[in-house]
Amino acid sequence: MPTIGVKRDLLFEQLGQKYTDDEFQQLCFAFGLELDEVTTEKQMLTKEQGDVAAVADASEDIIYRIDIPANRYDLLCMEGLVTSLLVFQGKIKPPKFKKVEPAKRQVLKILPETAEIRPFAVAAVLRNITFDKQAYDSFIELQDKLHQNLCRKRALVAIGTHDLDTIQGPFSYEARTPDNIQFVPLNQTKNMNGHELMNFYSTHAQLKQYLPIIRESPVYPVIYDANGVVLSLPPIINGDHSKITLKTRNVFIECTATDLTKAKIVLDTLVCMFSVHCAEKFTVEPCDVVQPDGTVITYPLLEVRETVISAEKANAYIGIQEESSKIADMLTRMYLDSHVEEGGNNITVQIPPTRHDVMHACDIYEDVAIAYGYNNIKKSLPAFMHIAKQFPLNKLTEQLREQVAQAGFTEAITFTLCSRDDIARKLNKSIDAIAAVHIANPKTLEFQVVRTTLLSGLLKTLVANRKMPLPLKLFEISDVVVADDDTEVGARNERRLCAVNCNKSAGFEVVHGLLDRVMQLLEVPWKTGNRKNGYYLQAADDPAYFPGRCASIMLDGVAIGRIGVLHPTVLQAFELTTPCSAVEFNIEPFV
Repeated sequence: MPTIGVKRDLLFEQLGQKYTDDEFQQLCFAFGLELDEVTTEKQMLTKEQGDVAAVADASEDIIYRIDIPANRYDLLCMEGLVTSLLVFQGKIKPPKFKKVEPAKRQVLKILPETAEIRPFAVAAVLRNITFDKQAYDSFIELQDKLHQNLCRKRALVAIGTHDLDTIQGPFSYEARTPDNIQFVPLNQTKNMNGHELMNFYSTHAQLKQYLPIIRESPVYPVIYDANGVVLSLPPIINGDHSKITLKTRNVFIECTATDLTKAKIVLDTLVCMFSVHCAEKFTVEPCDVVQPDGTVITYPLLEVRETVISAEKANAYIGIQEESSKIADMLTRMYLDSHVEEGGNNITVQIPPTRHDVMHACDIYEDVAIAYGYNNIKKSLPAFMHIAKQFPLNKLTEQLREQVAQAGFTEAITFTLCSRDDIARKLNKSIDAIAAVHIANPKTLEFQVVRTTLLSGLLKTLVANRKMPLPLKLFEISDVVVADDDTEVGARNERRLCAVNCNKSAGFEVVHGLLDRVMQLLEVPWKTGNRKNGYYLQAADDPAYFPGRCASIMLDGVAIGRIGVLHPTVLQAFELTTPCSAVEFNIEPFV
């Protein structure tokens, strides 16, 4: 959850009212926020640096640190917070954002080669804007908050803001080799190429974390104006030529991205928040973005979405009894301009471009609950009665865990994720023949796939405890995941019981005895003669087991597991030196 720091006196000035700390905390709580801390810049720096003398000149203005929900990007700056609180208090109506057509639109052309590195770009202009020190700092801080959260540390989106009066359109978004890029980076005096810039910022406290995003690419993304002036090298740094100052009156905003949806949200958020400082408030100048195929898209979109909700459902879901008109008023206070349709039950809700967090009707019902006040919702008993019971599969699991432990086995709980070798090569199998669910971008070699067997986890546990006296008898009852195209999500869970006996001799009779005990507890008989139901063992070949010492566990003619003596090469792969026997089978058929 991101936290923003705002100066208390400046906040109260813009809200038009002074509050005590407790009163403001109650206002934040009513709006769904949390006042995390009341502090000063001096106190914060002292806490970080631990040296009182070093921060002697720091400001002692009171700062409110407020926790903001991660999906409320419109509250990450003073402007958005003040506007939302004023709307919530009913002091102003939700602003209407509009595009103002200039005499000539600015154009940003995307060249085809950008597809190699960052394929998307959007742009807009804030015209006749006025910055003071507080607004300027808030503008920079909002970009930083968006970069750290929604933009995933600039990996998805990088924001560039420029003084439009220092550059000339049309602009071009290109991808060039590092040697062919020359410009003076922000707040520097030396002209650098791409390689020199990477070396220069490799030790920079803030920017070094962004260098790996493009460093290994043969081309770097770069934006030029009509005169060949470099605006920015996203996602690293802007050019010094077009930097924003307190004297800036027209701002050109460009966002390059690997995720177009995120870029649209970022652009909408930036222009909506800071259009309040324009001469004509809440207005934005659109830009034309020419795509590589020649099509032209106008940004920002500033889409106002409309949806219809049921007042009856809102009351039922939240547990209140309010009239449709009051629910509409509550939604309007939450920045969602609403009105009641004819008939009285349906409410039309307008979702502004600042509320990209609203994706479903349930998000709107949540805002109704916030506006109503969670503390005002009366506690009540459910309108129906139902006796709860444990999920049958979990109940069986708990019962078997106790009984297997009483049979002399020690329970182990192993990782659900494992390496490909653990379920394949070490068990003398091919990974291509195993219906495993693979992790798309594994961070370590130890966690590449979701386990398809419990056996490998128990063998790794044996290795970690091989200094313990023999025999070692371990078991686990847990889920494995098997890829299955017939299921809705392409995979299914399967609850299994696995047990391993490790001793000077394999002790096949130990695991066989455990299997018989479990079947006895489940009241499943051994199939003999003409008996139709029951379990039995059937010889099988499995590369993980010793030839001639492996069998399938059959239940009513269907194989549900394996039992046998593990192959010596399996033991060697897991670095075990003592023989082992194992049993593993699916317990779901017994539920």
